[in-house]
Amino acid sequence: MTATDELRNELRALLDEVIPAEGTESDTRFSDAELNMMLKNARNIYAAASEGWIRKAAMFQKEAGKMQSYSIGQESYTFAKATEMMEYALKMAETYSRMAASSMGSMILCITPPEVL
Repeated sequence: MTATDELRNELRALLDEVIPAEGTESDTRFSDAELNMMLKNARNIYAAASEGWIRKAAMFQKEAGKMQSYSIGQESYTFAKATEMMEYALKMAETYSRMAASSMGSMILCITPPEVL
């Protein structure tokens, strides 16, 4: 696929990586160049989204050892565990993989009628 601004924006939305207001691509997990590569290598937008979610799962795996909760005085904060986030990302990848397979587009068949005697 050829990457366009519209496709990049759509892919960012499917990956839940929308650029915040007054932000830039560096405020997300994926640069425009990375999205362009995913789009270039994919047969459709859903295949690109599946690859993106697999990459996000790998990112979550790298973050597994980081802080998961902390407390200040009487306030405490708990974040989602990296393993749960990774499982979610892999489920999203599988969902988009199925969507990519089911939206492969039209096929043209050429059928030659049999000769009748």
